[in-house]
Amino acid sequence: MKIFHLSMECYPVAKVGGLADVVGALPKYQNQMGLDASVIMPWYNKPFFYNHDFEVVFDGFIHQSFNMYQVQVFKEKSNVLGFDLYLVKIPGLLDRESVYGYWDESQQFIAFQHGVLHWLSAMQIRPDVFHCHDYHTGLVPFMIDNCYEFSYLKGVKTIGTIHNGEYQGSMDWKMSSFLPHFDGWKSGILDWNGRINPMAAMIKSCNAFNAVSGGYLQELFYSFQGLEPLMDQERQKAFGIINGIDMEVWDPEKDEMLKFNYNKDYAEEGKWENKRVICAEYGLNPNLPLFGFIGRFAGEKGADLLPEIVERSIQETNGALNIIVLGSGNQDIENKLKELQYKFNVNFAIDLGYKEYLSHQIYASADFLLMPSRVEPCGLNQMYSMRYGTVPIVRYTGGLRDTVQDISSGGSGLNFTNAGAEDAVHAIKRALHIYSQKNLMKGLIYNNMSFDFSWEKSAKNYENLYNY
Repeated sequence: MKIFHLSMECYPVAKVGGLADVVGALPKYQNQMGLDASVIMPWYNKPFFYNHDFEVVFDGFIHQSFNMYQVQVFKEKSNVLGFDLYLVKIPGLLDRESVYGYWDESQQFIAFQHGVLHWLSAMQIRPDVFHCHDYHTGLVPFMIDNCYEFSYLKGVKTIGTIHNGEYQGSMDWKMSSFLPHFDGWKSGILDWNGRINPMAAMIKSCNAFNAVSGGYLQELFYSFQGLEPLMDQERQKAFGIINGIDMEVWDPEKDEMLKFNYNKDYAEEGKWENKRVICAEYGLNPNLPLFGFIGRFAGEKGADLLPEIVERSIQETNGALNIIVLGSGNQDIENKLKELQYKFNVNFAIDLGYKEYLSHQIYASADFLLMPSRVEPCGLNQMYSMRYGTVPIVRYTGGLRDTVQDISSGGSGLNFTNAGAEDAVHAIKRALHIYSQKNLMKGLIYNNMSFDFSWEKSAKNYENLYNY
């Protein structure tokens, strides 16, 4: 079975969030299962391209409205990621530094999908499955069934994965001039509330779709930014498949980004050594329990709660803990956290931006990881933390419900119900009580590191979905 994964992100080529980790791991595990999985993504002006050998496998042109654009497709030659990687370069649109954030990104995403399908049609390459990740590639199922230019691909099975339903790519109908030609009477497939909605179009047009956890799938039926009626209408082809993690990349025993490697048999010693180093770097006392937060400063991650959580936790415990935050995003949140770093510099450290190596080091050195998410479709951070022996403190929502049971029920972490600072601080105080019980903490670390969050089971579930 030949599968093409279409995505804006793929680790380690270009990463903004968890989407990159999924697309960088799932195809590798699918190939190990005997499938033929590849990744197609945009070309970015990033080090990965210049540090690896690529060959041009296609050079052509597409029309976007009144403009003509060159389309070049580069293939990585050494299969270094465990799957074939194709980068689509369209000078003027897909040749930039960043993945998102451009004023014309709707045109970028349309051009990417158009360019991919033009290349495959022109070269008579027909996969068994197009696996479309999020709304950025959500127009592909519509295009191959309704645009004359891609008649060669008509009937190829399409699978859509919803990584985050908060973002749907809604755009004005004037953007239809950038789409390849299709019969106007079919425009209703693209429409939702008078606008082109790629997420809605994907759900309507694909053969089957999934959310990245069973818990999140159920939430989408009553909270999906206006698409709830569509979910109900298409429920017969909706599935929930929890993400896995790449156990080779996320392995504390072999992780080259760590100062000290360890496994579950000597995790206490290994975590202590890593904690000692990171605390020395940020001026924190390593003898105190260390709480970490890693993520975007966005409302859906509960990051707007962080300033109050930090201040109250330190004040109400008389400085009995340390907190380290790695992330960036909302400027107001950043400014408030910087003020708190000045106020509580003995107990609180912040590193703005995203540094892959530092995220690994925090997972390895922290005792607890805080995830106060309002929305968490799957969540990978809690799986990474458990893999490294760090106890997750999570709001009971989405994929966090599926992966973290509360310790009071014999589980692996701490849950709280409401997306508010008060509940989060209460959970932190519970964590301090657990930390004071050395045998309990030791057992939690060992048990968490014993969980299997590998992709094998999830990859098999995706194969079943492809055969749906």
